[in-house]
Amino acid sequence: MVMSPKLERGTVLSSSDAAAGHIARICFKTGPPTHTGVELEWTVHDAADPARPVEGARLRAALGRHCPPTLDGASPATRLRYGSTVTVEPGGQVEISTTPRTAIGALIRATDADIADLTALLAAAGLVLGRSGIDPHRPPEPVVETPRYRAMRRVFDRRGPAGRTMMYSTAGLQVCLDAGEAEQVGARWAAVHAVGPPLLAAFATAQRHAGRATGWASARMAAWFGIDPARTRPVWTPERADEDPVAGWTTYVLAAPLLCLRGRGDDWTPPAGVTFADWLDGALPRPPTTDDLDYHVSTLFPPVRPRGYLEVRYLDTQPGRNWRLPTAVLSALLADPDTVRRAHAVAAPQADRWQAAARYGLRDRHLAATAAELLDLAVAALPGLHLPPDLYDDIDRGVRRRRAVAGRRHR
Repeated sequence: MVMSPKLERGTVLSSSDAAAGHIARICFKTGPPTHTGVELEWTVHDAADPARPVEGARLRAALGRHCPPTLDGASPATRLRYGSTVTVEPGGQVEISTTPRTAIGALIRATDADIADLTALLAAAGLVLGRSGIDPHRPPEPVVETPRYRAMRRVFDRRGPAGRTMMYSTAGLQVCLDAGEAEQVGARWAAVHAVGPPLLAAFATAQRHAGRATGWASARMAAWFGIDPARTRPVWTPERADEDPVAGWTTYVLAAPLLCLRGRGDDWTPPAGVTFADWLDGALPRPPTTDDLDYHVSTLFPPVRPRGYLEVRYLDTQPGRNWRLPTAVLSALLADPDTVRRAHAVAAPQADRWQAAARYGLRDRHLAATAAELLDLAVAALPGLHLPPDLYDDIDRGVRRRRAVAGRRHR
């Protein structure tokens, strides 16, 4: 049973200035950069036959009281032991979203425990978590159907198959970092974008999809970039480096076409090409509200999305406990203003090479060289994360191994 969400109207927006004011209030919440969270997503497979489809009913039974309302409207949707919420994406991918924590070590311990509990739940049903950023075995097929997902599919289908691949086959790792103090936001915003292509290349895991080699290092990001540039291109670019982050994000939000137009029925498909700015100008029968604007923002998928904090979306799912490595690397690179500046300076020559990073990964020697420099910088900054000794040693070794791979590739 899938329940339709309650529609809340919020405050009517009468102009683009009113919308811009609302966006400014919620997109970058300033303060000391102390919290980190992660969202981990996996494809789910039958343990004996990973190419076998996994039905929603099987996932619902496996997740039990942790099942999200999209699969079971009567579920209590209980959090996992250390506070992570469980969701199921349209292709049956399972995701956990952690509680943000002020200490990276505490975040890792809690997340590992919640992953272990989730793994045990699935194992009891003969299921296992995938280990890459795209399903290596199965073609895209829907598992969860909601009005939102149906509308997304219809809109994406107008441009080709990439939307279905993204919805039903991809799995990512999202690292959530504080935006920082007001005077730090611009530098942190720029740096987390600039390091994106080399880190995407360094941690790409999505080479095979549906039983074949794709020719991409990250076919997951290839799918995202193939959907609609108006909602997936980076917000920050080197050409617009001096642009105020709030202004840049506001322009992006208002210019993006609607993906869903919520209603009481099951068809939320919007008219083709209508942007939120068009809606503000009267393109639809009723004016939009702040709640409509918040929902519209949830349908935008740039590599970094401001949600009060900075949601880094460009990393593929990592096998096993390797999710710790890019999480620690990003946390280390943004640990203090000096490291932020140095990371941006190192990454700047590759900051706009998203397509090359997704296609070639570390086979591109320039991206590999930059990734190696960034990983060196992260290793040097790791002590500032104050990790427990065992975690520090494990992560230090893992990052150094990845750095060695990058170093070999750029020679």
